[in-house]
Amino acid sequence: MRTVDFAPLYRSSIGFDRLFDLLETANRAQPNDNWPPYDTLKTGEDTYRITMAVAGFAEGDLTITQQPNLLIVTGEKKVEAEGEYLHRGIAYRPFNRRFELADHVRVAGASILNGLLTIDLKREVPEAMKPRQIEISTGATIEHRLADAAKAA
Repeated sequence: MRTVDFAPLYRSSIGFDRLFDLLETANRAQPNDNWPPYDTLKTGEDTYRITMAVAGFAEGDLTITQQPNLLIVTGEKKVEAEGEYLHRGIAYRPFNRRFELADHVRVAGASILNGLLTIDLKREVPEAMKPRQIEISTGATIEHRLADAAKAA
């Protein structure tokens, strides 16, 4: 497997640490495990949905955990056999699926219906992070306005 050296980018860029961490994490990705199968869907400007096929797993067999920038879905089925299996074709194997989340993305809700686990995600950018219009004034300098504001307080 190839490795990429991000050192030149670290030297010439500021504030992109999270992006470089994501690229390094992708480089160390888990082996290609397709269990359980899932779909990701963008349902709106700031909303997303993950749908996982978890047939045979009940609500109590699944755990959804959100950490900063990470969503972890785990499943473990405890099967008590009532007899001796002659053929076992239904996969109840445990799984641990991880999804990297962007900043300010949170889980809005989750539900399970007909063997499909649906997780709704929403990006909520804090007001302080949203673009804002800056007023341009003429004549007074910033120091002059700050002094006036201090006198008024």
